[in-house]
Amino acid sequence: MSDNPAAGADIDLTGIEAERDRLRSEYLRKDRPASSARGVHHVALLSANVERTIRFYQGVLEFPLTEIFENRDYAGSNHFFFDLGNGNLLAFFDFPGLDLGPYEEVLGGLHHIAISVEPQRWERLRDKLYEAGVGYQEESGTSLYFNDPDGARVELIADSLGTMYGNEVG
Repeated sequence: MSDNPAAGADIDLTGIEAERDRLRSEYLRKDRPASSARGVHHVALLSANVERTIRFYQGVLEFPLTEIFENRDYAGSNHFFFDLGNGNLLAFFDFPGLDLGPYEEVLGGLHHIAISVEPQRWERLRDKLYEAGVGYQEESGTSLYFNDPDGARVELIADSLGTMYGNEVG
């Protein structure tokens, strides 16, 4: 997601739609087999401040904290989880003593996490973000994009799982 609405406008689009059509034709299968995966167990992000992260995700976004324990890979580090519904979890690590620097979008890194919420809850969470002073960008009347306290981009989307802007994607 870019803050510039004309992002990509300077890219030569010649052939891009044809390439998208080729990829769709070659790889998108009508007889798609079942996935080998059961779902997303958890997505793990970094937290610079555990309590601030809990207050944001549990307090503002209403994702209940489910557990917090020591990270098995780094002594003194916390590994903690929030319930996203349907058995999906959002997890965080803190790494005390490491200077990890601010969030940065890089190739191969996280662009954003899109989390589906009921339309009525979406409206309430939009209001809570506003009340908490969290800036957000609203798109298409169903998506809110914002940064969490550590800069990671999050999208709250009122579309059901498996759909996006009226299109089936799952």
